[in-house]
Amino acid sequence: MRHHGGGTRAADGPERRALLAGAVSLAAACLAGCSSADTNQSRQAGPAPAAAPQPRTPEAAYERLMAGNGRWVTNALRHPDRDPTRRQLLAASQQPYGAVLSCIDSRVPPELVFDTGLGDLFVMRSGGAALGPVITGSVEYGPMTSGTPLIVVLGHQRCGAVSAAYQALRDGRPLPGNLQAITEALRPAYEQVSEERHADPADSMARAQVKLTANALRDNQDLAPLVAKGALAVVGAYYSLDTGEVETLNGAPARTGPQ
Repeated sequence: MRHHGGGTRAADGPERRALLAGAVSLAAACLAGCSSADTNQSRQAGPAPAAAPQPRTPEAAYERLMAGNGRWVTNALRHPDRDPTRRQLLAASQQPYGAVLSCIDSRVPPELVFDTGLGDLFVMRSGGAALGPVITGSVEYGPMTSGTPLIVVLGHQRCGAVSAAYQALRDGRPLPGNLQAITEALRPAYEQVSEERHADPADSMARAQVKLTANALRDNQDLAPLVAKGALAVVGAYYSLDTGEVETLNGAPARTGPQ
């Protein structure tokens, strides 16, 4: 308290001492509460769950991927294998259980579509999932060097690359630059579709492209022996932009027993 004109402070009295004691008690209680809340939060969070073992058979790998897509569709995502511990674990080596060849479309990221994480997938992307020597070699890498048991060729709804190639081939007007190389790679799918009537020719061409590409990889001279002995499956699949669901078109491995 100040006296007008004097500027002096009154000596501490019982009221002031009581006020200070109450403030100290309140501060202590707040600190204790924050500490308790932090401790409870840490206890509830706990350590990150251990990563599930990587599937080593085509059947188990296929089921893992499709289960992840189911979580994507229903928004029950787990975001597995995406933490610093996982990053450190993979720093020296990797052993992905799947290889996915998909289109370059920004709406179809395989790691998200299948709810996977670090070290789970080899991913190759090209316009319309078109093959070429470098892309084919990249697809071969996992199965031939790491024992990756599953390849998925993933086409999708409303594919811009396929639609552009379809129109260019139908109208006989080449696309500019190296885009024409994509058109030529997709020509077999166009020729297959152009022989029939389709309500949506470009979509039918996208599906045909997936099947032709999967068949070509399945019959590849280096991959075919792995397929023949059951160590590798090559699956053709189609992604719906509307629903997020992956539809299997061909090559799904049959479950033969416990994985």
